[in-house]
Amino acid sequence: MNDLSPKSPKDTEVVMTQLILPPDANNLNAAFGGKVMQWIDICGAVAAQRHCRQVVVTASMDDLHFHAPIKVGWVALLHSRVLAAFRTSMEVGVTVHAENPLTGERHLTTSALLTFVAIDKDGQRVPVPPLLLETDEDRAALKEAEARRSQRLARQKQNQSWLQVMTPIAGA
Repeated sequence: MNDLSPKSPKDTEVVMTQLILPPDANNLNAAFGGKVMQWIDICGAVAAQRHCRQVVVTASMDDLHFHAPIKVGWVALLHSRVLAAFRTSMEVGVTVHAENPLTGERHLTTSALLTFVAIDKDGQRVPVPPLLLETDEDRAALKEAEARRSQRLARQKQNQSWLQVMTPIAGA
């Protein structure tokens, strides 16, 4: 049985760094968006696993925004933290900053909100601990996450007609 005592959001924080190399870049000599998304997913998953100490799977990636490019030769600094814990899922915020390794200059390049679900060895959802809300900022983040969750769940039940036009293409 997993420990369901409240956990501090601070204990979930993850910091990762990635040097942007040519294989990570697009034809504009900046980090490929898909590669940055991969790093965001990994960084967020580690934060979620730290919170629940269970295997987690990505359920959604919302509000992914690319604010600025990350140039080849620069460093990507990823930071994640659990913002909210629900029954079996967690919302995790991830930011990416670019750092010029020669000057130390940093700026925000990407931000995203992800939902992870904790699962057992059979792939069944398992409960996650609540967050220990220690600051006003923690409480505000949870309140906003609860509103986003309600909107996300409502969207899952509507606006799905676009899926009907996405039938596989013959010969593809």
